[in-house]
Amino acid sequence: MRTKILTILKVIVGLYIILCGLLYFIQETLLFFPQKLDQNYQFNFSQNFEELYFKTIDGKLLNGLLFKAVNTKGLIFYLHGNGGSLASWGNISKFYTDLGYDLFILDYRSYGKSEGTINCQEQLFDDNQIVYNELKKTYKEKDIIILGYSIGTGLASKLASDNMPKHLILQAPYYSLTDMMRRRFSFVPTSILKYKFETNVYLKSCEMPITIFHGNKDGVIPYESSSKLKDDFEKQIHLITLNGQGHNGMSDNEDYRRELKVLLGR
Repeated sequence: MRTKILTILKVIVGLYIILCGLLYFIQETLLFFPQKLDQNYQFNFSQNFEELYFKTIDGKLLNGLLFKAVNTKGLIFYLHGNGGSLASWGNISKFYTDLGYDLFILDYRSYGKSEGTINCQEQLFDDNQIVYNELKKTYKEKDIIILGYSIGTGLASKLASDNMPKHLILQAPYYSLTDMMRRRFSFVPTSILKYKFETNVYLKSCEMPITIFHGNKDGVIPYESSSKLKDDFEKQIHLITLNGQGHNGMSDNEDYRRELKVLLGR
């Protein structure tokens, strides 16, 4: 009997180790859901935009779209969520340009027309910094706002922590992906996570104002994540709760739009 129990335990432990190993090697497919676009794909939006390309450290080309306001006050650098491509994310542009800001949206490597594959978080950090440096050649940094949504909030926080933009705005941020894993998959060791995206750590180096928008009906990234960030950075963070808002469609939320107009001075 004892031998059978030991055998069963060994099988369970072996399966657990195999599961953890599998999760380690396939985590990119669990985190990122890119839509690929042909290089000849023609974007079709109702306002003026410019298609831009940026070369990464490893020689890949990243694709981004710059939407122009009539009389620009500056630039909003938007880091989007983990699904889709610029073909759909570009549809949010008019609201922001109507507020008087140019809007730049970047497709991460492997998304849309952007080349390469995502292998580690440092790669994404480097890519974003390269693009940011190029945009600073056109816009004064004091006129740049970094805005991140969902998985883009960790990237936005990291980028802001290494630079001095005018403002950091986060839509539905997580405390960290490590915290998210503990919440959702407590049986999996966090040591296997290659993408920690430690928003709570990056914000310690941010000296600019920080505004968080989060829906209290968010079923993907819990509202409590923003509450924890607010508790950690009480004086620096302005947390705006969107009653009844889920995870998707925040840019269309009327309360969000009204608050952002006030925030951006209109």
